[in-house]
Amino acid sequence: MARNGDNAFMSERASTVLEMLWEQDAPEDVLRARFGFDDVEAASAWVIRHVENLWGIDVEACGRIVMSAHNALAWLDTESGPMLLKWSIAAEAFPRLAATAELTNWLARRGVPVSTQVPALDGRIQIETDGVSMGLQRKIDGELLNVSDPAQVFAAGAALARLHDALRDYPAAERILGVAAPRPLAERVAGWLDSSPQQVPAAARETLRRLVERAGASPLPTQLIHGDFRAANVLYAGTDVAAILDLEEVCIDHPIMDVARSAVMLGTVFRDWGPVPQAVRVQFRAGYESERPLSAAEASWWDALVLWWSLALIPAGDDPTGWCAAAMSQLVHREEV
Repeated sequence: MARNGDNAFMSERASTVLEMLWEQDAPEDVLRARFGFDDVEAASAWVIRHVENLWGIDVEACGRIVMSAHNALAWLDTESGPMLLKWSIAAEAFPRLAATAELTNWLARRGVPVSTQVPALDGRIQIETDGVSMGLQRKIDGELLNVSDPAQVFAAGAALARLHDALRDYPAAERILGVAAPRPLAERVAGWLDSSPQQVPAAARETLRRLVERAGASPLPTQLIHGDFRAANVLYAGTDVAAILDLEEVCIDHPIMDVARSAVMLGTVFRDWGPVPQAVRVQFRAGYESERPLSAAEASWWDALVLWWSLALIPAGDDPTGWCAAAMSQLVHREEV
């Protein structure tokens, strides 16, 4: 996967900033060992060459490259405006990436605010070439969700509900590899409790068991869900949701799982993973139910799922953002229900 020798191509172009999204590794080392480039200039030249050759779009500069696991994202100034090129080197994920690209563009046609893939010269929206899978998107103006703004939190909940309504109707869910019907919720929570990490307090485990028993066994709807709806993946322009990002974690599960997980993790962004206050969770759920009211069966699982996700995020060792305290603060309220 040699991609060097393009340095001279960059001699008259602006320098590119190289960063890691959340990992602590040195980005230059990751670029070399994981992605196969000698330096950021070679990576920038490679990005520009592929965009110009495959999409026919002149690139003025590659201002920034950010890496995360086996993915990379490049910010581009082009003749057609600001764009983003995202590519993956994880070959086993290529079919799923192609399928989620199709899903994303389908959602856009349904009016869902997502970041669509720009078709290449040959019409493809996700391209496998040079040992990678890549897609080009237009940069969407906006800021990440601010969980201290109740109006944004409410709007985020409503946006997730509308996304669920659209995902329920997607006709090609079977093309998304790796999606399968989930195991029953009670079974999943019980399995986690039986092997829950040492840092989870015993009192919290017992409370969660009781909440699961109270939730009952009524059937819950199952469909495609987002799987990673949180501040890092929601862009705002004013008080409106400008875009829902990153559908790569889409899966088949109960919508209430998506809502509860999102309510717990709503404030997490890249290297800042901390809990949100109860008021944020309440506001988020209110926004969701303004578009899609929970059924009685779904609502019966709310407390159990919120506590489960809160406990699952307690780290081993130091807990600088207070996940344990946030989870334990729920116990008194839960036991009074």
